[in-house]
Amino acid sequence: MTREVKGRDPDLVVWGESSVGADLGTRPDLAERLGALSGEVGAPVLVNVDARSEDASGAPGIYKSSVLVGPDGPTGDRYDKMRLVPFGEYIPARSLLGWATSVGRAAGEDRLRGNAPVVMTLPGDGTQAPGPRLGPLVCFESAFPDMSRRLTRDGAQVLVAQSATSSFQESWAPEQHASLAALRAAESGRPMVHATLTGVSAVYAAGGERVGAPLSTERSTAAVYDVPLATGSTLYVRFGDWAVYASVALLAVLGAAGGLRVLRRPAPGRAGPPARTTRESSRRPVR
Repeated sequence: MTREVKGRDPDLVVWGESSVGADLGTRPDLAERLGALSGEVGAPVLVNVDARSEDASGAPGIYKSSVLVGPDGPTGDRYDKMRLVPFGEYIPARSLLGWATSVGRAAGEDRLRGNAPVVMTLPGDGTQAPGPRLGPLVCFESAFPDMSRRLTRDGAQVLVAQSATSSFQESWAPEQHASLAALRAAESGRPMVHATLTGVSAVYAAGGERVGAPLSTERSTAAVYDVPLATGSTLYVRFGDWAVYASVALLAVLGAAGGLRVLRRPAPGRAGPPARTTRESSRRPVR
């Protein structure tokens, strides 16, 4: 499918999550083939490797990694996924909950976490000026606004999420997952590409509006989008979650004030016996 964009002058080709099942460092033949594909279409290819690796940012093990491949092979730009899906990619407290692998599709072996976000710089257009800078995220990570904020503050001009929702094809999950990219774009003021191996692929401009038509779960094709770059900074990028924290603090203060008013209110006393009153009359004068 990647060859479908040949001749359309793309700046970048994005593959979905787990699109490569072998570490390119141990498979030079595969790295060479991907490099040749990049040269054929005239653009670097951002693949996603789900494999055991010794070249990752942490200890040797299985990682999910965004790897940029150019005509000469991997460029050296690599991002290892930092926030993993519980049970899907690792078992929390495996010594206690490892039995989950026998009753579902839980991870048989834990994936390992990367150490830091990475901003990648694409090749320029033949001049000395570098190309756009992209900030990759992997699947589940598009749900975390602090990660896209960090990438934007580090200089990313385009956010890219590589995903696969094969376990949820017949549900509302693929559409909902793709829509998270619109939120991240609006928050960060940067366009975002959501590319899936299985699921809904979509592109959003810096304001969160959709660019072009999305590719639904029924489509098996490649598409080219003109992604408008943006500059500047949003309030969220500058100040982060202050609005959320301020709202929580305000609610806490209001709740405490209401609680103090209740505590200071005098408790109702026990009702005493009814008072006796007299009324003077001509027949029964008051004594």
